[in-house]
Amino acid sequence: MKATKNSQSLLKATLLSVVFAGGALALVILPAEYGIDPTGVGEKLGLTVFNDTTTQVSKSEPTLATTANIVSITIPAGKGLEYKLAMEKFAKVTYQWKTEAGDLYVDLHGEPYGDKTGYFESYAIATVTEMKGSFTTPFKGSHGWYWKNNSANDIQVELSITGDYVIEGIK
Repeated sequence: MKATKNSQSLLKATLLSVVFAGGALALVILPAEYGIDPTGVGEKLGLTVFNDTTTQVSKSEPTLATTANIVSITIPAGKGLEYKLAMEKFAKVTYQWKTEAGDLYVDLHGEPYGDKTGYFESYAIATVTEMKGSFTTPFKGSHGWYWKNNSANDIQVELSITGDYVIEGIK
């Protein structure tokens, strides 16, 4: 008799779990993850915004770039400049830059968003004609390259970047 009662309790618990999982799937998971809302409850709970494919991004809003972005930058003779990307904490970028005209001093670094102290963290410092690699940001902020051209001629840099960032550009 006890084995039958235990089996019945187990069967009830299993069926209740299946019903609960099915409800969670239909009411929460499908609307939030896939934009499928068979009951309409997901929209009422505001879950469908997580997968809204009808939202258009206006041209004035910055967007995350996730494909290769190739940029040509001229570093003037005897001067330096920065090329920066706005990035979230733990975002990753893969990059490669090169020049045919000679060595550049480079400091790949980041500055925390909102910091007014002048703090920055360097990820790589060198004097080279090319560099490639990747970095994951330790904090939200402005991250990128400072190049210094110590030669008497302008130097052209070809920079290729892939990852999750918004271009801030030359600073």
